[in-house]
Formats: sequence, C-alpha cells, structure tokens
Amino acid sequence: MRPRKSAKDRSDPELDRELPDLPPEVRWREWMRRIEAVLFASASPVPREKLARVVGQGASVNLLVEDLAADLDGRAFEIAQVAEGWMFRTRPAYAPAIRAAADVSDQFLDLSEFDVAVLAAIAYHQPITRDGLKDIFGKEISRDLIGRLHARNLIGTGPRSPRRGAPYTFVTTDAFLVAFDLDSLRDLPDREQLEDAGLGVV
Repeated sequence: MRPRKSAKDRSDPELDRELPDLPPEVRWREWMRRIEAVLFASASPVPREKLARVVGQGASVNLLVEDLAADLDGRAFEIAQVAEGWMFRTRPAYAPAIRAAADVSDQFLDLSEFDVAVLAAIAYHQPITRDGLKDIFGKEISRDLIGRLHARNLIGTGPRSPRRGAPYTFVTTDAFLVAFDLDSLRDLPDREQLEDAGLGVV
C-alpha cells in the first residue's frame, strides 16, 4: 500500500516570481494579474509585503497596483487602500444597485450617532477603559453599546489597564479602518475638524 502524500507533498511547485523568460511588458502584465488574483481572493486588505511575494524581487508593488487600478477604470469595482493594505471595493455609485439586489444587510454598520461618538473616542484615546469613556462623556457607557461595537468587529480588547482591578481596555481594529476608509490611525481627522463637525467631545 502506497503511503498517502502529505499536504506539503501535494502543494504546487514554488512560484516563479521573476519570470525571466517573458518579455518585460508581458512580465509586468502577469505580475498585475497575480496581484489582482490575490486581492480578489482576499476578504481583508492585503499588505504590501504579502503582495511582494508574488512578483519579482525589486518590482514596485505600488506601481503595479497603480497600473492595475488604471486597468480597472470604468469597472464597477476599484482598488481601495485601507488598513495599510489594498482590497477590492465596489464603487460608491453602485451601492444602490447592490442594496436593491444583493444580500448585504449584515455588512451595514447601523450605528447610532452616540455609538459613532463612542467609537471615535476609543479611536482617539485607545487603549481606553469604560471608566475612561465615562470621564469623556460624563456618564456610564453601557455594556450593550460596547457589545454592539464588538459584534461589528470595530473594536477589540486591548491590554489591561494598570489601574486598580486591572480593567480591560478597548482598541479599534482593522475592520474599523476598512469601514471608515482609513489606511491607518494616522489618517484620523484632527481634533479641530471633529469640533467643526460637532464632535468636539472626543
């Protein structure tokens, strides 16, 4: 009886990243298609270092993504740079069509104005405890509200606070960056912009 092959034995041969036998233009196009395939298959933003695994050494991932984005001009979806990576996203103009025909109800945030204010406070003051949020808003922040933000994967549990009792802290997630179209927390609006928008509480 022949021994069964392990998953490693059944894996595809090592990916040829350099493609030395292809003409430069064809090689570049193949690298673009590989990046397109990776982004299409991923449900979350793909960082630069992972995309670099499928193209030649020294090839500019940024330029390849730019060329792919130009190649998608006029299509219903685009490449968005969020959470320090890239992902495919439907263009805003097609949102009504998607809502009318596709089952995407679970993807909408459905947050109240106060939920968003608490989320903003966490984003700007993380890691922060419920007591810290109480100091900001002048009232207790319910566990239900925190639970809603957790359920939508917009916040996660951070390190325990050094305060008495070592309460848990809250931090934002990559899903938060994706939901608000941010590449990183450095892209959060400054405090003055928030005050102008009536969110000076954070």
